[in-house]
Amino acid sequence: MDLNNRSMHLLKTLVERYIEEGQPVGSKALATDAGIKLSPATIRHVMSDLESLGLIHSPHTSAGRVPTVSGYRLFVDSLLTVKPLESNAVNQFRSELKGATDEAEVLNKASKLLSDVTKMAGVVTLPKQEMVCLRHIEFLPLSNTGVLVIFITNEKEVHNKIIQTVKKFTESELLSAANYLNSIYSGCSLTAVRESIFNELQQDQQRVNQGMIDAVHMAQMAFEQPEKEDYVISGETNLMGFNELSDRDHLKQLFDAFSQKQGVIDLLDQCLVTDGVQIYIGEESGYQAFDQCSLVTSSYAINDETVGVLGVIGPTRMAYERIIPFVDITAKLLGAALNPK
Repeated sequence: MDLNNRSMHLLKTLVERYIEEGQPVGSKALATDAGIKLSPATIRHVMSDLESLGLIHSPHTSAGRVPTVSGYRLFVDSLLTVKPLESNAVNQFRSELKGATDEAEVLNKASKLLSDVTKMAGVVTLPKQEMVCLRHIEFLPLSNTGVLVIFITNEKEVHNKIIQTVKKFTESELLSAANYLNSIYSGCSLTAVRESIFNELQQDQQRVNQGMIDAVHMAQMAFEQPEKEDYVISGETNLMGFNELSDRDHLKQLFDAFSQKQGVIDLLDQCLVTDGVQIYIGEESGYQAFDQCSLVTSSYAINDETVGVLGVIGPTRMAYERIIPFVDITAKLLGAALNPK
């Protein structure tokens, strides 16, 4: 946009004041905050120009103006000054995440940390299955045809699942099945296990026995692919404290989106393909439930492979200069906490 330095300065001042106070900004307040000597007529003229460009608008008959999505976007892309977090804050966040004992606790702590610090909603997607490696599996007999599956992924994640088999197996048969699977698939990703577990048998049925086939069937049930990758979210109720999000119908739409998850996951998945911080403002998300919200995200990595996304969901009137570096460093710290030691 063809804006001179004065217009850019006044837009920056207006957005910063609106973010801080949440009230439409009038020309008098703008002149005071801007710190430059301009006549009221000049201020009104600049505001009129900014409004004609779609960067600000008047929410009602008041003379004050508020930023539009386009105004926020120009502010974030060109006018925002982001300051790095202080080292004590970074060390505190690092110790919070390092204190977790397993992956689930790390993810939940990251989500809660995002929420507690920003007073908004914090969301973290679970690592993609392509990066979850099988280390060891065991089968233990239960009553009738029930089998307890215990498997370890990555370096220390222990998972339990009960499956029902077509027949009752002895402890010895289950041990043989586990030994067979461990000998072939230890160190492989769960995605690779799912894709190859039947292919190998179908290619050469003659060289396998019934025990191997039983092992494969049990593995298939144990590693059954969930319908969609999930996420953990904290602090959704924080959003009720913002006036611009407190409309009952809008809150219902927002909380329905959180509970149904599909749309939120699709939106977060878009952030996987981009490194660094990504920001969706209002309708930029393409998701109606977030029309009054902004989403600040960053992907996190394990072994230099991007596996998930975390972020903060709040009103478009958020303190971007504070939220952006916090989301960025939390993503880096989460990746470090999840990396195999």
